Amino acid sequence: MIRELSIEMLEEVRSTLENCCFEEELLIEEIKKADRIFVAGVGRTGYIMRCFSMRLMHAGFKSFMIGDTETPGAGKGDLLIIGSGSGETESLKSYVRKAKKISMRIVVLTASDKSTLSDAADILCILPAPNKTDIIDKKKSIQPMGALFEQSLLVLLDALVIRIMEECGISGEEMYRNHANLE
Repeated sequence: MIRELSIEMLEEVRSTLENCCFEEELLIEEIKKADRIFVAGVGRTGYIMRCFSMRLMHAGFKSFMIGDTETPGAGKGDLLIIGSGSGETESLKSYVRKAKKISMRIVVLTASDKSTLSDAADILCILPAPNKTDIIDKKKSIQPMGALFEQSLLVLLDALVIRIMEECGISGEEMYRNHANLE
């Protein structure tokens, strides 16, 4: 039964990724030209965004997870990348308001094309999956709450890193040199 559920979950992720909508080349260019990249998300989505920030650092980008103690102040020329299933997370809306005031570009990855965060985005990526606030099951999933969004987000962001590696000529060996080595 668990094996069959796993396969059904993978099919849901595949379907979500097939139907996601964003401007891939524009997103890659924004990441490449940013002075620094600030990443944020909350809850399980926050963990996924933390994974993405780490991979950007491995690829040689100056990437910071908002809220970490070593995160510097942001400014013009920096990029904010937000992950939020609902597009209505209060703390993330606050980050976006502040980012707008200092002329940062903003990328939002969300399940909701009609939300405060999606409206504020310079680049919007829609992953059509239920999120934790979808009370009415307009988007069907066997998975609870925002699990399908979170899994699809992880796969999409890992694929984005691969595309950035190709675009910038970064090898896995080069990335490994930036991996933690004091463990």
